[in-house]
Amino acid sequence: MPGPLDGLRVLDLSSVVVGPVCTGVLAEQGAEVIKLESPEGDLLRKLGGKGRSPGMAGKFLNFNRGKRSICLDLKHPRAKAVLARIAAHCDILVTNIRPDAQKRLGVDAATMAEKLPRLIHCSIVGFGTTGPYAGRPAYDTVIQGVSGVAGCFEASTGEPRYVPMLIADHVCGLIAAQQIGFALYRREKTGRGESLEIPMFENMAAFVLQEHLGPMSFRPALGPPGDQRVLSPEARPLKTADGFIAVSANTDAQAHGFFRAIGRPELVEDPRFSRVAARTQHTKDYFAIRATALIGRPTAEWLEIFATHDVPAMPYNTIESLLTDPHLRATGLVREEEHPTEGPTFAIAAPNRLSGGMTPALPAAQRLGADGRDVLAEAGLDPDEIEELARTGALGETT
Repeated sequence: MPGPLDGLRVLDLSSVVVGPVCTGVLAEQGAEVIKLESPEGDLLRKLGGKGRSPGMAGKFLNFNRGKRSICLDLKHPRAKAVLARIAAHCDILVTNIRPDAQKRLGVDAATMAEKLPRLIHCSIVGFGTTGPYAGRPAYDTVIQGVSGVAGCFEASTGEPRYVPMLIADHVCGLIAAQQIGFALYRREKTGRGESLEIPMFENMAAFVLQEHLGPMSFRPALGPPGDQRVLSPEARPLKTADGFIAVSANTDAQAHGFFRAIGRPELVEDPRFSRVAARTQHTKDYFAIRATALIGRPTAEWLEIFATHDVPAMPYNTIESLLTDPHLRATGLVREEEHPTEGPTFAIAAPNRLSGGMTPALPAAQRLGADGRDVLAEAGLDPDEIEELARTGALGETT
């Protein structure tokens, strides 16, 4: 059955991770996504690690499934007009191009709204355009540093660190897709499009403050910021006899079950640990007990014991072991497939389900410019116009 966005067309002018995360979600929900790239191609084609052929790195494949590819040299004098003709056939435009560059290309929100009043224009920016940081370049690690994400590591371990994945790009890409959904709903009621600005700094700063402002939410402050349960350096997978296990015991019932499971039932009545507020106040002592409690038994035994005591616990996975996790295999998140040009690959499916149906499995990511001529024909260009664009270098061909 078609996905809920079936029939909608998206012009994707984004690159690397944050924009492709957004448009990837739209593709999963059934939208047709046209990914427009420069002749150099999306940086992720090269930045995403080793691939079997140039411009087809594994990371690029994972972020760009289900998208058609057209290559246009927007520096070419004829390419801007072609871009406008493609956009005229689209419902949504997504870009993470900086605002000044959008204006030069004629794809800024104001210009597009004047030409295409039903278009939903989504601009993902590093910093909101009303603040002093507006227009500055931003990558994931820059945003992690300025938003306080790296500062959370300093509060935990004494050393600023980045989350070892592009967490700001992922989170803000998902937020962009969410906001597009809201705008589509409003368009159904008003008949008009919407201009969306998704600032990465503000979104990630909001997450950090929601999580850790805590006692400083009050004026005057009732104490220092920071949820110590989360910031504790002992908030980590617990060591077992043969590996690690992920355990979380937050409610009183779960904590008491944990104490009984590890053979320390006397801790149930310990005033430091008997209630949530007490454990929060004595987080360091509570986590110290947890840190060494599981070393005497293997992981499999602990999973059975914790299940008996209704304590949330799951095996610890590495990146490699995720590929063979029985639950992920059973739900179809990870499957093996034959890429039409790159050979055998692992494919990551849409993790979410709608009772009304989802779009079928997404086709593989395309080589640069693979769908260019078809996209131009659908935008109303005749064969002679397309051939002229190819001849003059405005249209990049498949590489």
